Amino acid sequence: MRILIAEDDEVISDGLCRSMRLSGYAVDCVKDGQAAKTILSGEQPFDLVILDLGLPKVDGFSVLRSLRERNRQVPVIILTARDAEEDRVRGLDLGADDYMIKPFSLPELEARVRALIRRGQCGVNPVYSCGTLTLDSVGRRAMIDGATLELTTRELSVLEALMLRTGWVVSKEQLLERLYSYSEEASTNAIEVYIHRLRKKIEPAGVTIRTIRGLGYVIDKASATHA
Repeated sequence: MRILIAEDDEVISDGLCRSMRLSGYAVDCVKDGQAAKTILSGEQPFDLVILDLGLPKVDGFSVLRSLRERNRQVPVIILTARDAEEDRVRGLDLGADDYMIKPFSLPELEARVRALIRRGQCGVNPVYSCGTLTLDSVGRRAMIDGATLELTTRELSVLEALMLRTGWVVSKEQLLERLYSYSEEASTNAIEVYIHRLRKKIEPAGVTIRTIRGLGYVIDKASATHA
């Protein structure tokens, strides 16, 4: 899952980025509206956007309007100090999915993020299985025979990427895009480490991650089903 945070207050932005990353999301952060418009117009898909209205260069309303005019249906939470009714109405009319006023409760924001991502997956079962291994992509946990599997956030994200594309090869580059923001340094060696650790942890479930040389990794389709 990938989230974009468009917030110019450095303290709030840093806090949100840390919180979302600890929850297992890949996070990109921008400090002005022009940067938000640029990254949202690119090919990189996002699962959710947290958007401040009072952004420099281009305000949040313009970012939201541009996003919806391109028919991008990514969920958007407006997070702003503007509490006037007309601002709330305008934001929702432009296509925001939620509107929160600063100061805000971080646990409540995290709950709203989970709810919107869950809503965005409406019609898609977020629980996947492979042998006795199951993965809840919204609840952010993996289990073997009902017992929670101890995974780091990055290991969980790698496993999620593989199980969401059961039977298909997932390249190292695709995994890097899912795990790291643009500002983070990463290498394919890190992916190899996560794969190595995952293989050991999921072995009791009778699940194997195969390496397709020169292409990437795959969880065997013959042993995998969608719950």
